[in-house]
Amino acid sequence: MINKCMLFLISFFCIFNVYAYDIEDPISLYQTNQNAVLQVQQRKFIWASPVWWGFNAEDATDYLQSAIDSGAKEIVIPNMGVPWIVKPIKLHSNQKITLLPGVIILAKKGEFKGRGDSLFSADNVENLVISGYGAALRMHKKDYQNKKEYEPAEWRMALSLTGCKNVIIEGIRCESSGGDGIYIGATHKQNYCENIVIKDVICDDNHRQGISVISAKNLTIENCSLLNTSGTAPEAGIDFEPNGDDEQLTNIMMKNCYINANKGAGVLVYLKNLKQTSTPVSINIENCIMKNDNDHGIAVGAVSEDGPKGELIFKNCYIEGSKRGGIVVYDKSSKGLDVIFDSCICFNTPDKQKGYPIKINQWRKSITSDIGNVLFNNCIVFDVYMRKPVEFDTVDKNCDIQKVRGTILIKGNSLLSIENKTSKKVDALIIKKLEK
Repeated sequence: MINKCMLFLISFFCIFNVYAYDIEDPISLYQTNQNAVLQVQQRKFIWASPVWWGFNAEDATDYLQSAIDSGAKEIVIPNMGVPWIVKPIKLHSNQKITLLPGVIILAKKGEFKGRGDSLFSADNVENLVISGYGAALRMHKKDYQNKKEYEPAEWRMALSLTGCKNVIIEGIRCESSGGDGIYIGATHKQNYCENIVIKDVICDDNHRQGISVISAKNLTIENCSLLNTSGTAPEAGIDFEPNGDDEQLTNIMMKNCYINANKGAGVLVYLKNLKQTSTPVSINIENCIMKNDNDHGIAVGAVSEDGPKGELIFKNCYIEGSKRGGIVVYDKSSKGLDVIFDSCICFNTPDKQKGYPIKINQWRKSITSDIGNVLFNNCIVFDVYMRKPVEFDTVDKNCDIQKVRGTILIKGNSLLSIENKTSKKVDALIIKKLEK
């Protein structure tokens, strides 16, 4: 019993007061310590507290950046009772950054004037871990939206990863950025990020997206909340949108995420810049909830006849209250990748009488002259309104519709028919009543 109590007290002391290199000679996280800095520089300590270099409540940039630049394997950022106010911070390879509970890394007011200035940024970095359960990266979105003070931009990210490999982001809150909560993209050296894990993260009140995935290979996003995006389009919870045809979206898994109250779509997949010669798309989105988004819960679009191959799967996703509808697939050629909705539910969306829960549309004939290759596998539409569950519509009366198929089950007041505003047949899509 005594041994267990001693172990608990030692653990508590280490977490909240010291980060022990040697249990016989504990070193405080909260005090300036030039000897400890020397030990880090001599590679005798493998971890460091930025407070060893110093702390200034008005601007702690130099101290935090010095710790990160030191080459220590782990940087432990303590809660000083006030935020760590900083200018843009650059991250490095082969390092873990641990933010203890209550830590806020806060963008310095009046700084971040560069259109791409991000709070934390990693370019061509490998083997990086950022762990911040109960901690936050926080910026000043409203300041950056003031055109009198800042040049308008959408790239002031809370966390920017470009050309990175082997990265884990866990537990952190990314909020009020002037761009995305998290950006995952390319550099000239490497045109994708690889082996990225984002888990237990909250992205709230960001300017452009909760998360933007521009180019990624082997990406997992798990147990994340993407909330309240507003500022500049697309304003989605998450947006998968490559910038060029040499970029990729491969082996991506997003699961158990909660997406709510974004001004754009909950999930946006926009593939206009990929081509048939691009690496085939492979994205799985499972067990995610999209609620109360101002646009659609899920929007998939802009796949031309020369668009990418591959597979995009939504499985066991739940959509409720999105104002423009539950699911929209638009300007998506039947010659492009397979889009599959498996056991997804649209519940009372759109939230008013006008509109349709599911839409297969052509909006711009300049992108595609045909639409299709969409499968609905036992998806459910529950509706309080008496309206048809699915709409087909095209701007071009000659637009062909191919391979839209499967079964949609209806419940509530949903009608047992399709709203087909085109001259083409859509017999392969079956609407059935959900049996009790």
